[in-house]
Amino acid sequence: MTVISLRLADSMLIALEKQARALHVSRTEYVRKALEAMLGNASQAARNQRMAMVSNKVRRESMRVNAEFDRIENDPEV
Repeated sequence: MTVISLRLADSMLIALEKQARALHVSRTEYVRKALEAMLGNASQAARNQRMAMVSNKVRRESMRVNAEFDRIENDPEV
């Protein structure tokens, strides 16, 4: 496991220590869990963005196909 160092505002450190004590975890564990949560949220947001993009592509293609079916149904020459 790698060790990192970071600088925090005094007020943030106080809040971090308070929350860690309330959860009965060390500051290190609290920060680790916070980073894991943020990384998970970022991954989920990226997945959601990709799903929305793909969904829009599928929607556009479905609309095109539906329009083609409508044209065929309403055109006796096709």
